[in-house]
Amino acid sequence: MLKVIIIVLLLGVIASLFSGLVFLFKDSGRSDSKRTLYALGVRISLAAMLLATIFYGFYTGELRLGTNAPWHQSDAELQ
Repeated sequence: MLKVIIIVLLLGVIASLFSGLVFLFKDSGRSDSKRTLYALGVRISLAAMLLATIFYGFYTGELRLGTNAPWHQSDAELQ
């Protein structure tokens, strides 16, 4: 479940990044538009939630790094 949350947050960060780019180009002539700034705020919030979720996963042991990672299994464990 935690990995799904991480993927959803990552996709949200990417979507916010591209929406900010679109707003930047569309509103380049208008000085009163704050849509790019709001997209930046959303992206920063999503990135903070993503980092907190990853740290939580490492803290609880649901996410692993190093020799305990699934791709570091020895040949004896695979057979």
